[in-house]
Amino acid sequence: MRTEEQRAADWLLSAQAVRAQSATILAAAHAGRLRHFAVDAERLPVAAGYVAAVLEQNYPDLDVPYHARWRHFVVDGVDRWAAFAQGVDADPLELARMRISLAIVSVLLDAGAGETWQFADSQTGRVFSRSEGLAIASLEAFCGRRFCAPDAAVPGCDGRVLHGFSIEQLAEIFQVSDSNPLDGLDGRLGLLNRLGEAVVAQPQYFGPDGRLGNLADHFVSIARDGTIAADRILGILLAALGQIWPGRLSLAGRNLGDCWRHPAAHCGNAADGYVPFHKLSQWLSYSMVEPLCELGLKVTGLDELTGLAEYRNGGLLIDTGVLVPKHEGIIGLSHPPDSEVIVEWRALTVALLDELAPQVRAVFAKTPNDLPLASVLEGGTWAAGRQVAAELREGGPPPLNIISDGSVF
Repeated sequence: MRTEEQRAADWLLSAQAVRAQSATILAAAHAGRLRHFAVDAERLPVAAGYVAAVLEQNYPDLDVPYHARWRHFVVDGVDRWAAFAQGVDADPLELARMRISLAIVSVLLDAGAGETWQFADSQTGRVFSRSEGLAIASLEAFCGRRFCAPDAAVPGCDGRVLHGFSIEQLAEIFQVSDSNPLDGLDGRLGLLNRLGEAVVAQPQYFGPDGRLGNLADHFVSIARDGTIAADRILGILLAALGQIWPGRLSLAGRNLGDCWRHPAAHCGNAADGYVPFHKLSQWLSYSMVEPLCELGLKVTGLDELTGLAEYRNGGLLIDTGVLVPKHEGIIGLSHPPDSEVIVEWRALTVALLDELAPQVRAVFAKTPNDLPLASVLEGGTWAAGRQVAAELREGGPPPLNIISDGSVF
């Protein structure tokens, strides 16, 4: 029989727990019991209107894709991944393996890049920064077979290659130099190395040959009647990748990943005080939908996943006045990811995105099926967060800064 702590650990490794624990933080905000932020609910319609305007500007036909890594591989209207895949001689399952490999490694390398890092694209000559630059860099590396053996039949990610990756190799991929520093380079390398170790050590997910893309086969094997639930995808990712997260909280011997402490998070059991977010894992779950659908699977319950607790969504809420800092030691300063102010901000972001999404849908008379949360994020809150930051601050940095270790955002 499982102990209370084991059951609590199971629950904390779920989207349900992300939503529930974040809601307790929002309730504490409404009761005036938080130290760092207040919530101005009257500003929520203002934020929703701003998001709706950005969404309509970006997608006039309101046909909004999901907030997935694939969006960042489109440059000047050209889908770089699709163009590359057309030239690869592979069956649909092998293409899904490739696509899932690329999504995982690219998402895990996507932590905040810092204010000065840039990437010069060899195909267009353009210079990119932030998520777009990190995406194009990882795509170029993947297509160039940097994450697999040079003689591999198709590009992919081999566990042994990832495990043996060096800081020099990673710096070369991201064009890092003294004049072009990338935040959290060591942390990214640690994730990559531990990912390789996890792939080799878990044949139940990654096959006896230790290929990251074999996770596609696992998803196919657990689908029922051609259907797989989004929270099941997240659960598999959290289980298969759980050991890669560095020095995090644990419960009942399990690494809780992107999970932190906050005194206002109450649930009346062993999970009391823990606030999970699983930001990268949830974004990765959204990014699994298209590869799996191309294999003929149907992904259900997408809105069971939550909004993403990161600096564009959270920055939007501060910049539109929904989240109001309660003291001067927040805006313009840098905070570690485990600090109370950051945990509070991220939890309020998750909870308020659930309140914002229906208001955005109401502008267009859309239902959750017409405009799911994953599309509201894409159309949407992430883009709006970037736009309002650019309007308010030169260069568009977020209103507060997180000290990145390369493994959170």
